[in-house]
Amino acid sequence: MATYDIADIDALLKNNEYPGRGIIIGKSEDGLSVAVAYFIMGRSANSRNRVFTENGDTVTIYPADSSKVEDPSLIIYSPIRKIGDNLIVTNGDQTDTIFDFMKNGDTFEEALETREFEPDGPNWTPRISGVVSLDDSESYKMSILKSQDAEGTDCARYTFSYKLQKGLGHFIHTYKHNGNPIPTFEGEPERVKIPNSADEFADMIWNSLNEENKIALYVRYINVTDGSVVNKLINKFEKVN
Repeated sequence: MATYDIADIDALLKNNEYPGRGIIIGKSEDGLSVAVAYFIMGRSANSRNRVFTENGDTVTIYPADSSKVEDPSLIIYSPIRKIGDNLIVTNGDQTDTIFDFMKNGDTFEEALETREFEPDGPNWTPRISGVVSLDDSESYKMSILKSQDAEGTDCARYTFSYKLQKGLGHFIHTYKHNGNPIPTFEGEPERVKIPNSADEFADMIWNSLNEENKIALYVRYINVTDGSVVNKLINKFEKVN
């Protein structure tokens, strides 16, 4: 893909059996909405036993069946939280770290300096994070914290900063594709098209994710003029207890 090409999200996902967890941030083609999307996938029974739940501006992941939880430490967290004019989205409990730091006047980068990739060797799942500023700056940042080597010896930290542009978003995910161990995402976040409709975007993502491995998806469109919000939440499984 050339530097300035913009891909359709379904083209990136439909032939990728396991991108893992993914974050997309951008602006709709008509320029009216800021778009944020987050999805999770799972290969094990523990990873698949999850649902997204909304509580105001916050989205939290809970077990679909709490009686079957094996290890909650890396699967139960709030991927989306709002603080002031900032919306945070991550693939782990670093959401709370970023929230707490920003609440105290510190930065996204300073918060993530205190965190590193997940301790799940040999995969060493990266921590991916994003924050979008819903004020006049119209900017967003994305980050990935990943292991520098196969042994998990040290953490490499990358942050990418963007201005919101009509029809353009960036997509970062934890893994390049399926494998054993699973290969970590490499390079810059991928440039993707952002449609005008939250429903259209959610359907495009959900229908392109691998049927066996997809678990849940959340899409939020925020109107830049009046702040109104359209949310689309899709869970593969129902919460039973």
